Amino acid sequence: MCRPNDMQQQYRIRKNGQFRYVYRKGKGAGGQLMGLTYLRSGRMQVGFSVSKKVGNAVVRNRVKRRMREYFRLRMPQLRTGQYVFTARPAAAQADYHTLARDMEALLKRLGLHKPLL
Repeated sequence: MCRPNDMQQQYRIRKNGQFRYVYRKGKGAGGQLMGLTYLRSGRMQVGFSVSKKVGNAVVRNRVKRRMREYFRLRMPQLRTGQYVFTARPAAAQADYHTLARDMEALLKRLGLHKPLL
């Protein structure tokens, strides 16, 4: 059952080949807590990569949930394309607001906000 606030499955990148394609063809930027790779595309998709260096499964899932929630809230203001966020080990100790600030800085650095009319 899908909760109303969940990001729909059509917006997720899940397959390894899709991640590799975005890494290979996209442009990227790095922050203190994560990296972002973006590939221009006609559809909006996002993937989150959190390695075992970040922590145990509970910590990795918490980091992914926080990143996913911030992206879900910002999605209407962003350009369409494929986004891949890669968490760094420092993300394990960060709270939601710190992760959100880092994500916002990366989005601004790559100029991924929709232009204002």
